[in-house]
Amino acid sequence: MPTTTLSPRGTTARSTTIALKLLMAVTGLVFVGYLLLHMYGNLKALWGEEAFNSYAEHLRTFGEPMLPYGGLLWVVRVVLILSLVGHVYAAYALWSRAGSARRTKYAAVKSAATSQWMRWGGTFLLLFVVWHLLHFTIVKISPNADKQGIDVTANPFKLVVASFEVWWMVLIYVAAMVALFMHLLHGVYSAMQTLGWTGTPKARARARTAGLVVALVVVVGFLIPPLSIAFGLID
Repeated sequence: MPTTTLSPRGTTARSTTIALKLLMAVTGLVFVGYLLLHMYGNLKALWGEEAFNSYAEHLRTFGEPMLPYGGLLWVVRVVLILSLVGHVYAAYALWSRAGSARRTKYAAVKSAATSQWMRWGGTFLLLFVVWHLLHFTIVKISPNADKQGIDVTANPFKLVVASFEVWWMVLIYVAAMVALFMHLLHGVYSAMQTLGWTGTPKARARARTAGLVVALVVVVGFLIPPLSIAFGLID
């Protein structure tokens, strides 16, 4: 019976694919950790302006005097930027390889649909992140025509409240959270699979449960403040 061997090119391609999947898994888990911390900070808005602004200021003074003012935030930003570049690069490289493979091999409809959702949902999330950074961090934009000026944009709590009093801002945020839910639901499971944590049926069931729990906790936690503002529970 003849045996088949992988060519050097095939072995290299397989190794590169594994490395890309590992890069996606590790950077994805970095983002999950950050999302949980960011969600916790956002929930401070439920306790009012003083609690929310104190938390925002504490992030800038954390580690002083060993770190300069805002030092921790810059460390986090650098890690997140590197993780984002790695995650996006790995994602598009893997999608490109999968697209090339489908030209010569039939792909299951379900797998293709999931891949398409992750691709376009991920692209939407990337665009949302860019807007989110411009909105709250880099430029600090108040989309609320009734609440403008330095008193709003320089005050984190007032900027958040002013922003989510605008209905279309709430819709954009909700749409982003729907995309994030689907991304986490599939992404957490895929990361655990890549890291070898789904070797048995029970392990696979735990991974699916972990994906669902993480997605629900993160998305519900992120939705509570803007919806509370939109319905007048926070002002």
